[in-house]
Amino acid sequence: MKFNIRGENLTVTEAIREYVEKKIGKLEKYFESPLTSDVHVNLSVYNNQQRIEVTVPMTSLLLRAEVEHMDLYAAIDLVVDKLERQIRKYKTKVNRKVRQNSTPSFVASSLAEKLDEVEESDEIEIVRTKRFDLKPMDSEEAVLQMDMLGHAFYVFENAVTGDTNVVYRRKDGKYGLIEPNN
Repeated sequence: MKFNIRGENLTVTEAIREYVEKKIGKLEKYFESPLTSDVHVNLSVYNNQQRIEVTVPMTSLLLRAEVEHMDLYAAIDLVVDKLERQIRKYKTKVNRKVRQNSTPSFVASSLAEKLDEVEESDEIEIVRTKRFDLKPMDSEEAVLQMDMLGHAFYVFENAVTGDTNVVYRRKDGKYGLIEPNN
């Protein structure tokens, strides 16, 4: 694994770097082949809270977790636990799907990030644009991706119809699907 470790409002010492690489490097046992892309780690300190954000881009999946804690080393441990849970959940669902369908059809899409809040004013100002490739998948796989990323919605290409769809988490905890009306 190659690491890209960055610090905001703190200096990333050699001890912190080694601890992050050692702990997150243990996740490699879950992968069949070595990762070809960098693991992005962002460490920050705000108001006596240590925050760690980890993004692990893979060919068929994007793992992302973030944790805030008073102790940086505890935050690192917690984020690794969170990533391990995501990996186990993903593998369980994919294995179950393979057994049901006998051929896997899963192709994950890139991260669809939450929109930044727009300040109330007379004119609407778009402050950020996000572009990503849509990969074909079914709605169940899109919900899995959305849950693993911890987002409220997820944009994907429907593998059956070829249309762009959105799944989202409703206030009652259930899921919704938005499809175009053809």
